[in-house]
Amino acid sequence: MFITSAFAQTAPAAAGGGDMQSSLMSMLPLVLMFVVLYFVMIRPQMKKQKEHRAMIDALAKGDEVATVGGVLGKVSKLTDSYVSLEVATGVELQVQRSAVVQVLPKGSIK
Repeated sequence: MFITSAFAQTAPAAAGGGDMQSSLMSMLPLVLMFVVLYFVMIRPQMKKQKEHRAMIDALAKGDEVATVGGVLGKVSKLTDSYVSLEVATGVELQVQRSAVVQVLPKGSIK
């Protein structure tokens, strides 16, 4: 008596090509986000890794370097994966090549 009957309306039929276009438009922000992520984060990181690898490959005996842990030393011996650093007269440390962070200008270490 007080409740009226409710009837569902049917949605108008969508055109065949419009459905494909709407799905592409909904994916566009996701694709743009990945493109921006690549150029803002991934590409600069790859460039930095490439520069670090070139620096490590160019190490030579007598170079003054800084390591990840903050140790400063002069390269005394080089092997394929390790570097011997002279940190004081008669004191040598052996570190991995990848631990070298920076090559210092000559005369930095006294």
